[in-house]
Amino acid sequence: MAGSFNKVILVGNLVRDPEIRYVGSGAAVTKFTLAVNRRSKQQEETDFVDIVAWEKLAETCNTYLKKGMSCLIEGRLSIRSYEDKEGQKRKATEVVINTMQMLDRAPRREGFDEAAAGADHFATAGARAGTAPAGDIDPLDDEIPF
Repeated sequence: MAGSFNKVILVGNLVRDPEIRYVGSGAAVTKFTLAVNRRSKQQEETDFVDIVAWEKLAETCNTYLKKGMSCLIEGRLSIRSYEDKEGQKRKATEVVINTMQMLDRAPRREGFDEAAAGADHFATAGARAGTAPAGDIDPLDDEIPF
């Protein structure tokens, strides 16, 4: 008898900001929807896939992912049954993820000076590496070792 295999890998864009909740045990659960484009007979169609993340990954997704961002997710397909408020039996199909990779940066924040932040980053990185401030050396003076 052959074994089973359940693995899903998707790349898409978030339709809206993730929503986080905490279950009775205190575990974090984040849900979001990924829009995944596919081509079919000379036209592009979009599938909207519900994504679920648990625990630490749920908190990470909630913190860093925003509407419109592109990300790669890897997980397993889950189909569960439940009863809605009217007592009707329903099924939910979702991907429970194990890993998430952001493929672009978060949207820019208003009032954020990217040039100043970049200058601070390089100045701090240089100080940590023990190099002189950028004004004292010419980076083109160094020979490239390869």
